[in-house]
Amino acid sequence: MRANPMRNLCAQIVAAALVATIGTGWAGEAPVPANIPLNDLKIRAEAGDKTATRQLAEAFYLGKGVDQDFKQAMQWYEKLAKQGDVRAQTSLGLMYARGYGVEKNIDLALKWWKLAAIQNDPGAQFNLGTLYLEGKSIGQSFGEAAKWYQQAAIRGHLQAQSNLGLMYWEGKGVEKDLKRAYYWLAVAAEQGDDEAPGHLKRIATDMSPDEVKEADTKAKEWMKTARKMWR
Repeated sequence: MRANPMRNLCAQIVAAALVATIGTGWAGEAPVPANIPLNDLKIRAEAGDKTATRQLAEAFYLGKGVDQDFKQAMQWYEKLAKQGDVRAQTSLGLMYARGYGVEKNIDLALKWWKLAAIQNDPGAQFNLGTLYLEGKSIGQSFGEAAKWYQQAAIRGHLQAQSNLGLMYWEGKGVEKDLKRAYYWLAVAAEQGDDEAPGHLKRIATDMSPDEVKEADTKAKEWMKTARKMWR
């Protein structure tokens, strides 16, 4: 009997689900400068400079050039989030979800992630998907999990692609569909997911060679399009 890929899926991914968009090299993000005094960043941030505000929040969160201080990081991320900054909203949700610099509050994490998710931030979409999959803090809903994973997956979120593929494989929250399962796991594999190739081999045993070839081709086409977008 083949192993159930969804067995303990929640336990396997929940630790990684609350994605730290903080300090992961956001596209277009200016790095925390080592040569600008902290006071200068604060002056610029207080004056409304969003780049300085992000750099300041990042510095306090990671302890770059200053002592790590989640409360200070929270203050500056919240300032950005209230100005509508999508990435800051996702980061703020993360801090509420983990209790970093503030009392843990899943309701507030959901508030900020939903704001970011409807603005198409893949990290927030993935986090929402995993909260619904895990179901401890909010009502479990495989359908909602699959919906948000789908949104994150089409925007290139590797773990969302992998999880969505597994859900299609097992018919969790979606109608079971081996071709879609193979497709999303193949896309994840193209992006470097270490576990996806093993899943693909198992799924392929229940598919025809033509179906496998078609799904592989579509996954490669997706990656070609994605690479053009990411340049």
